[in-house]
Amino acid sequence: MTNLNNITRFHIADSIHNEFGLPKKDCIELVSDIIDIIVEGLQNSGKVKIHNFGTFIIKNKKSRIGRNPKTKEEFVIGERKVISFKPSKNVLRYLNSINAKE
Repeated sequence: MTNLNNITRFHIADSIHNEFGLPKKDCIELVSDIIDIIVEGLQNSGKVKIHNFGTFIIKNKKSRIGRNPKTKEEFVIGERKVISFKPSKNVLRYLNSINAKE
């Protein structure tokens, strides 16, 4: 796996292509379909759990007062929905074992 700060669907598709030898076009479609399924699940139920990976949850944020750091001008940040991700215990255990080795 490459050491990138941002991983695009094309990076994921390229990894699948390299690992399994599937055509790149099919890999890009596969990754796009998976992302579409996750988004659709969030729209329908507000929660998507991927076993041994984690859970995506839609949370509602209340409106609040924000401030422009340059001008100090205050304004209202409206209510909105945000997506939260809670990693599984397996993912956390894996990440912590990597940090312990470093």
